[in-house]
Amino acid sequence: MAFPSTNITFTGHGNQGLQVGHNSGAIHIAPERPETPPQPSCFVPFRRDPDFVARATLLDQIRERCAAPASRVALVGLGGVGKSQLAIEHCYRTAEQSPETWVFWVHASNTARLEQSFREIAEQVKVRGYKDPQADVFKLVHDWLRNKQNGRWLLVLDNADDVGVLSPLPGNGQTSSSSSTSALQHPLFRYLPPSTHGSVLVTSRTRRAAIQIVEDSDVIIIEPMHDAAAHALLYNKLGDKVDRSDGIAELADALEYMPLALVQAAAYIRERAPRCSVRQYLAEYCESDSRKTSLLNQAAGHLRRDEAASNSVLLTWQISFDHIRSSRRSAAHLLSLMSFFDRQGIQDALLRRPSSTADDDGFEEDVVTLRDYSFITVTKDADTFEMHRLVQLATRTWLENRGQLDRWRDRFISNLCAEMPTGRYENWQKCQVLFPHARAALAQRPQDKKSLKEWALILYKAAWYAGERGRAGEAEHMSTVSMEVRREVCGEEDVDTLNSMALIGLARSRGGRWKEAGSMNRQTLALSEKVLGLEHPDTLTSMSNLA
Repeated sequence: MAFPSTNITFTGHGNQGLQVGHNSGAIHIAPERPETPPQPSCFVPFRRDPDFVARATLLDQIRERCAAPASRVALVGLGGVGKSQLAIEHCYRTAEQSPETWVFWVHASNTARLEQSFREIAEQVKVRGYKDPQADVFKLVHDWLRNKQNGRWLLVLDNADDVGVLSPLPGNGQTSSSSSTSALQHPLFRYLPPSTHGSVLVTSRTRRAAIQIVEDSDVIIIEPMHDAAAHALLYNKLGDKVDRSDGIAELADALEYMPLALVQAAAYIRERAPRCSVRQYLAEYCESDSRKTSLLNQAAGHLRRDEAASNSVLLTWQISFDHIRSSRRSAAHLLSLMSFFDRQGIQDALLRRPSSTADDDGFEEDVVTLRDYSFITVTKDADTFEMHRLVQLATRTWLENRGQLDRWRDRFISNLCAEMPTGRYENWQKCQVLFPHARAALAQRPQDKKSLKEWALILYKAAWYAGERGRAGEAEHMSTVSMEVRREVCGEEDVDTLNSMALIGLARSRGGRWKEAGSMNRQTLALSEKVLGLEHPDTLTSMSNLA
């Protein structure tokens, strides 16, 4: 029997197919031939840093924890504190010491990059089915990682900051910053098998995100560098063409030992040498907040940071501020207020509105949010907080860019004015605690008339206390600023203006400047007699001061 001629084409990947003619039987297609498995390798997308500075025992601690069977470890801390740099160095040391170990790097900042990183792993290990664009790449990689025959592995999840990316399920209480739909069918931790031959190292800005992958006890908090390590990093990054003999210690301290800020400063100086030295940079940095901001907004040209991450420490943090504002606005408000106080000794009584009956649970949740991002810390005295000066500067810059600086400066002044007592002896203990905040307020002159009056009152009270404690110079400066503002807002003959004038004369007397004190006391007495009358107690006090 003759059969009609039939041509059938089976299309497949890479334009491959099978053409059949005059066939009367079954067609058998050979299964995809598995590719030859590659040898273990280190797939870190960043070069090793020849200027890397070890930070005490941190790397040893990371190595020991990651060496445990089925280990999961998270490095958590501020953006720019050096988490990724520690992870990069650990990867290279692992590859050196254990060349039979696979080392993988996953960008976890958003869902698209997360999925792409898993596809790259599938291709790197040539897992069967990786060429299929419809394949569940997370499941493919999971199964490969679980198989002990594939050997030991280390997987780094870098920039795992967004809970919505790591657990893209309803009810996680977070809004993902990623605009793409997640390809994850389950929370990410389910695709990271607890294999005894593997370990997972996470870098994250928040503990809340990190514990989507690790246990709370597996978190290592990364703090800014210690002084010696910071000095060494600055020295290395400045290079041989820069005079490194002077100013390194002072600059490291000014930048609060923050690695990314140190790298930024070194890059700025190195690019401009010899026309810019460490000392010149430091002098410029200390000029004003606006100059600090300008210098710290200069990108460092960092070769070992995710391409999606900013190389400016201020911009890095401001991205986190935006995320906090979108997810918990009240926590962003608390951060805004705290940025104006002295960095230490911020009591929670200063952060609530006077006579406020605000929800305590809400306030505590705000504190938890800011602590989670490492923007604030709680001292041993549980009612007191601390912040980094650079975080405060970044916050105020962020507020200024949003047109919110005056609002939160006024709130700061109002709260501090309500808490700051006079300098009488019985108030000394409280004044001592609040005086650093009054000193910080000196640099925060407001625009609003009501706030100006409160600001002048803060400085008057602080000057009173400073004078009583023998700080004549500070007392004179604060009382002089107070007098000038009161004269401007209330007039020369206002009682508050006279009180500030009297305090100036007293401060000058205590400082041994008798001639200048006498001149001020005579002016004060003349105005007191005119405004208050000869028999008024304040007039009599002015007479006594003049005598």
